[in-house]
Amino acid sequence: MYKAIATNKRNTILIMALFIGIISAIGWVVSTMYGNSSIAYFVIAGAVIYSILQYFIATKLSVAMTGAKQIEKRDNPRFYRIVENLAITTGMQTPKIYIIEDPAPNAFATGRDPRHSIVAATTGLLDLMDDNELEAVMAHEMGHIQNYDIRLGMITFGLVSAIGLLTDVVFRMFIFGDNDNDNSPIAMVIGIVIIILAPIMAALIQMAVSRQREYLADATSSLTTRNPDSMISALEKLKQSGRPMKKQNTASAHLFFSNPLKPGFVNGLFSTHPPLDDRITRLRNNADKF
Repeated sequence: MYKAIATNKRNTILIMALFIGIISAIGWVVSTMYGNSSIAYFVIAGAVIYSILQYFIATKLSVAMTGAKQIEKRDNPRFYRIVENLAITTGMQTPKIYIIEDPAPNAFATGRDPRHSIVAATTGLLDLMDDNELEAVMAHEMGHIQNYDIRLGMITFGLVSAIGLLTDVVFRMFIFGDNDNDNSPIAMVIGIVIIILAPIMAALIQMAVSRQREYLADATSSLTTRNPDSMISALEKLKQSGRPMKKQNTASAHLFFSNPLKPGFVNGLFSTHPPLDDRITRLRNNADKF
C-alpha cells in the first residue's frame, strides 16, 4: 500500500511532465506557423501555470461537470453512515459526501489529497446496491483517496481537458488563420501530425494510468471490508444493470467506479476502465489473500 502511494506521487510528477511536453510540442507547431519562436515559450509558461492552477481547482470543475450535490447526514443517513464508518476503519478524515441525481449506478472520488477529498455516488447506485455492496463500492472509492489516485486522476483530468482545448484552437488556426509566413512544408506536415496525435497520446496516458488504479482500488476495498464477495457482487450487478450516465465527459470518465460513457468502438478502445469481467476474475483469484 505504501509502495503504491509513493509510486502515485512519483507518477504525478511524471504525468505532469509528459503533458507539458505534449503542450510544448503544440507550442512549437504554433511558433512554426507564425515564424515566431517566442510563442512556444508563452505556450509552455501557460501550460506550467495551468498545471499549478489545476492542482487547486480541478476538484470543483469535476464536481460541477457531474452535477454532484453535497449532502449532510440528515439528507441520506444510510449513505453518509457507510462513508463515515469506512473513514473510521481506515483512520482517514471523512471526505465530503456528494450525491448525483442519475439512474446510472456509479460513483467517484476526487481531490488533491485525503484532507481535501470528496466521494460521490449516483442515486442509481444507492438504489441498486445493498448495504454490503455499497460499502464495498465506497471502500473502493476511498481506496483511491488512500492511494493518492485522486491527485493523479485530478491532474490527468485537467491536463487532458487542456490538450483537447489547445489542439482544437490550433487546428482552427491552421484552417481559418491568415498566415502569410513562408513555412517549411515538412514542418507544417509535422505540425499537423502533432495536432492529430496529441489528444490520442493524452487519452492513452489517461487510460494506462487509470486501469491499473482500478485493480488496486478493488484490492484495497477487499482489504478494508475483509469481504471481497461484496465487491464481486457489486461488479456483477453493474454487469447486469450498468448504463451510461446522463452527463458524460471523456476527460472525467477515469474518475468513476465504472465507465460512465456510452458503449461504442472508440469509447471501448480508449476506455479508462478494465473490463468488469477482468476485475471480477482478479478478485476471485485472490479472494483467499484478503
